Amino acid sequence: MAGPILLVDDDPVQRRLLDAAVSKSGHETLVADGGEAALGVLEGPRGGDVSVIVLDLAMPGLDGLGVLRQMGERGIDIPVVVQTAQGGIDTVVTAMRAGAFDFLVKPASPEKINVAIANALKVGAMEEAPRRGRKSAAGTLTFKDLITQSAAMERVVRLGQKAAASNIPILIEGESGVGKELVARAIQGSGERRSKSFVTVNCGAIPDNLVESILFGHEKGSFTGATEKHTGKFVEAHGGTLFLDEIGDLPLDVQVKLLRAVQDGEVDPVGARSTIKVDIRLISATHRDLLQRVRDGKFREDLFYRLNVFPIFVPPLRDRREDIPYLVDHFMARIVPQKSKVRAVAPSAVAMLQAYDWPGNVRQLENAVFRASVLCEGDTLVADDFPQIRAQVEGISIQTVESVGAAKSEKPVVPIRVPAQPDPVPPGGHFGLLKALDDRGNVRSLADLEVEMIKLAIAHYDGQMSEVARRLGIGRSTLYRKLKEYGIEAGPGQDAPAS
Repeated sequence: MAGPILLVDDDPVQRRLLDAAVSKSGHETLVADGGEAALGVLEGPRGGDVSVIVLDLAMPGLDGLGVLRQMGERGIDIPVVVQTAQGGIDTVVTAMRAGAFDFLVKPASPEKINVAIANALKVGAMEEAPRRGRKSAAGTLTFKDLITQSAAMERVVRLGQKAAASNIPILIEGESGVGKELVARAIQGSGERRSKSFVTVNCGAIPDNLVESILFGHEKGSFTGATEKHTGKFVEAHGGTLFLDEIGDLPLDVQVKLLRAVQDGEVDPVGARSTIKVDIRLISATHRDLLQRVRDGKFREDLFYRLNVFPIFVPPLRDRREDIPYLVDHFMARIVPQKSKVRAVAPSAVAMLQAYDWPGNVRQLENAVFRASVLCEGDTLVADDFPQIRAQVEGISIQTVESVGAAKSEKPVVPIRVPAQPDPVPPGGHFGLLKALDDRGNVRSLADLEVEMIKLAIAHYDGQMSEVARRLGIGRSTLYRKLKEYGIEAGPGQDAPAS
């Protein structure tokens, strides 16, 4: 039987409603009134029993995104369904990238809440095997282990192989989720330090007041809470490779000490009386524009040129779509056969995946394939098994693409995105379909869609505001408030505003 569901919301009324909806479905619940309380539960005696977390995003103190980040830093891997009253796509994307499994827009019905929890429980039950696969893949890698058939990545491989033959500092640039750490591991696994340690540090996930101690170490008693001596990541990586991920997020004061460590090969532990010599191979990575941060005064220019000796740019997945079928094949192989009946992916589904822009890149694709495989009812993944992706992809030309899971003798055809044609306006009418994506292929904001829907309704009902409000499902006073807020002219034919 599944463990308890942790419900996190600062609003007591929402907590009670959520508790009632989840309990009625037979689940045991634990409740927390904020982010700090939620982390307390997760690290308490019952934290290991929690199966799913339903998490409010907007909370005072530690908000939902903060909880997701803290879970990542502490290695707490539990499916999270986030709730938000502000359903902006930017907020949702940020939450998904931070590790959320699904999202709900408040007020969500009990049925939607329990369906989301049921789906999360399915994923949680099957997640152990893929997690083991990820751990085994985190060992020594070479460039032969990278899953790619694209020309864009061939350049990355060539540069990486050249870099592996030397010991110069490397800066790997690229968007979040493109696989910068995999490239770093392939460099280490292809060089003379392949049998040595590979130490990773996510600079963006460390609190500012602990960065110096974690990187360079500290002596016992050097500050409040320093009850033991800590060697630091530089010393830990001695003889091997140190990978500093998201280096653009380092505080300026720590950048000074990092510069010295890179230049002189020695570090100053906090509270120590002498320096420590270290021999490391330094690989840095960032999704930020470091040169722009230098111009903005947020990154030291001298450190930038020390790190940027050998830059490698990893292209986003949307610029190497021909890799998608091979990546899907790889992710499918990581799902233990006896735990999933899915054996292949329909060509139309592969074409749809290739048409999507993947803002979260390879990491998002992996999560999408895993989720679809868990929820699929048949033995072949089809487009309907990727509802969130399908909703964001407008017309695509489904060309012949070999089924994933079968033998591939040649590179698959990349589908061509076909611009959506506007629906013809029927005689005497103004109605049509709202476009979900803008001209650049990005999801439009809810505010934009609301404006367009209000204008469409006003035009369709010839400015009869009572009918417009009724059809939109809102009160007339709310409608007039939105007209004023958005600067919409109702035009002739409108009836008098509500008093």
